[in-house]
Amino acid sequence: MSINGLDQIKSLFSGSFLTEPVAVRERLFRVKAFVFDWDGVFNNGTKDASGSSPFNEVDSMGLNMLRFNHYLRAGDNPVTAVITGEHNTAAFTLAKREHFHSVYYRIKNKMDALNHFCGVHGIQPEEVAYFYDDILDLPIASVCGLRIMIGRQGSPMLRELVKKEALADYITAAGGGDNALREAAELLIALNGNYDDTIGQRIQYTAKYHEYITARNTPNPSFYTITDAQITEQPNK
Repeated sequence: MSINGLDQIKSLFSGSFLTEPVAVRERLFRVKAFVFDWDGVFNNGTKDASGSSPFNEVDSMGLNMLRFNHYLRAGDNPVTAVITGEHNTAAFTLAKREHFHSVYYRIKNKMDALNHFCGVHGIQPEEVAYFYDDILDLPIASVCGLRIMIGRQGSPMLRELVKKEALADYITAAGGGDNALREAAELLIALNGNYDDTIGQRIQYTAKYHEYITARNTPNPSFYTITDAQITEQPNK
């Protein structure tokens, strides 16, 4: 039997629901864009000698299924972006491979990036689902329509602040680098009410999945950073 009942879904996920699943579902239905922080979200924040931090294929598959799930419900390719305060080659690689719409990097005031992103794509912050983990992300979390915080055992005070200020709708049980994004993707797909259909169509590589992947692969990402106090588009990374 398909697991679509909200109580059933809630019992499967061991993260913290700061917003009840029925309200998370309602917020999800208004989402037009998925936006991700990078460090601490796709990974545990550890850097290599070049300053890059990785991603993994388990999370990547989850995000692709989340985007397909949105396509099945809404009939369009969701706008997808990374907003990071650092220069990270792994983020550029994933964005190009998975055809995200944009990457904002070396932007310390992330609200500037969100405002630019919304302006470019003609959407409102309340139509954005934001996935984040740390202090610099909280201004964005305060205005976005759906907020997923990546859990981390090392930040119990920050977690309590987020709860007190209602800056997240769900905090993952898994940490960054431990497939927290996959957890979040599975939750949102389940709340959309068609998890089995989403996965089944990918398994069968149906005409609808082929239609989605063609649409998904059409855009190539734009790269933005701060130049002379202005957000400017940069050459392809």
